[in-house]
Amino acid sequence: MTHRTVSGAGPEPGLPDDARAGVTAPDPGCPVEITLAALRGRWTTLLVRELLRGDRYAYSELAAKLPELSAKVLSERLAQLVAAGAVRRVRTPGWPSAVTYELTPHGRDLGPVLQALWDWGAAQGAPGPAPEEAGVT
Repeated sequence: MTHRTVSGAGPEPGLPDDARAGVTAPDPGCPVEITLAALRGRWTTLLVRELLRGDRYAYSELAAKLPELSAKVLSERLAQLVAAGAVRRVRTPGWPSAVTYELTPHGRDLGPVLQALWDWGAAQGAPGPAPEEAGVT
């Protein structure tokens, strides 16, 4: 597997030399870049996490699950995930109409991605205090 966003500097384990040659900027067509673009922005991974926990959620339910998330950012992140094909916005007819959000099968595939990110971060351990805070100069 090659990742075309890798710079040409230094040996990269698991990548052939030709995958590194001449790459100096991210390629928007790279699968890794596509995934990162879908998950970009603060709160996006937490929103996906909440959607992974259930079937469908109303906007107000999602807002209640992430109370520190502003309405503006919640709307932006939901629109971003809908545009990426990870979330489906379902509008039920009637009066008043109701709108719910659910992960698409494509969005459910993000579950193992988030788990891998969690596992990697957990393996790094909690960051310690800055050297000056720990009395090291």
